[in-house]
Amino acid sequence: MKIIRDKKRSFELEEFLRKPLFAHLSTMSDEGPRDSPVWFHWEQDHLWIIGDTSSDSFPGRIERDSRCAVGIIEYEQQSGKVLHAGFRGHATVESFDPDIASSLLSRYLGTNEEEWDPRFRSFSRTNVLIRFVPETIVVRDQSYRKGDEQHVK
Repeated sequence: MKIIRDKKRSFELEEFLRKPLFAHLSTMSDEGPRDSPVWFHWEQDHLWIIGDTSSDSFPGRIERDSRCAVGIIEYEQQSGKVLHAGFRGHATVESFDPDIASSLLSRYLGTNEEEWDPRFRSFSRTNVLIRFVPETIVVRDQSYRKGDEQHVK
């Protein structure tokens, strides 16, 4: 995996990926590229994404063509903070692992599963995990100044 950092405007990738941010998974289809907003879990240099083969179309697209891209952005309008990590690589559809799913969901929903929305408390045979393996990652701080304020670091 190659990480490309803007020498003057980069940030710490591992810290960034621990945050409960939305990612956009881009996959290929016969009709052209498709984008799916997803939650993710970063572990051992892979992104993990929960899918459902009965309702999500991205697992099928990945099975047909493993090439993918993932974009993750942290944006704060008040401060002008814009951090972007762009991933390019390949993904596979894997068997569902409740431990990975629990780690992923607890980042977004909290650690008390009893308080989770009921649709996230149980899974079926149609649930899968997407394992995205990045070949390159572009890490760039694209923050901007607001008025007379200094650039956000």
